[in-house]
Amino acid sequence: MLQFTAIYKKFDNWYVGWVEEIPGANTQGKTLKEVKENLKESLALILETNKTIFKKELLKKGRVIQENILVSV
Repeated sequence: MLQFTAIYKKFDNWYVGWVEEIPGANTQGKTLKEVKENLKESLALILETNKTIFKKELLKKGRVIQENILVSV
């Protein structure tokens, strides 16, 4: 499980939402519920895609060291 910060804002008849820590993880919808669901899906897809892309690129370049890292903010 990972934890991120979701931001939601209403503009006229629409809601927008984005993830503070991940550029490009954003969405919109008619209801706050819709935006929350869309944002979870968007974030999951971005993380999965980034992992796939970076692994393919790193594997082309030889030996790789992979480890988990914890950050306090």
